[in-house]
Amino acid sequence: MQPNHDLIFKTLADPSRRALFERMCREGEQTVGALTVHAGISQPAVSKHLGVLKQAGLVLGRQDGRNIHYSAQIGALSSLIDWTNQMAGFWENRFDDLEDLLKRMD
Repeated sequence: MQPNHDLIFKTLADPSRRALFERMCREGEQTVGALTVHAGISQPAVSKHLGVLKQAGLVLGRQDGRNIHYSAQIGALSSLIDWTNQMAGFWENRFDDLEDLLKRMD
């Protein structure tokens, strides 16, 4: 089942989680240690954020010996893309209606 957009918005609202997710999107699979080096937060905090991202379906962990390699699941953003497309269409229609009203008022 695909996670809903409310959970994804809530998960990505945290700047640290968003930065971790963005880094994995840009740079690919990362270990907790590699993510911690650039995160500016402790390793336990990175691990906790990764758990929240995983629970929301935004990352996937792959065990390799003693290390877990995390990768971004970009497809999990599809519900956000659908929602933003719906909102864009809604506002485009509203602005078109406003433009029509203003033309009629002239």
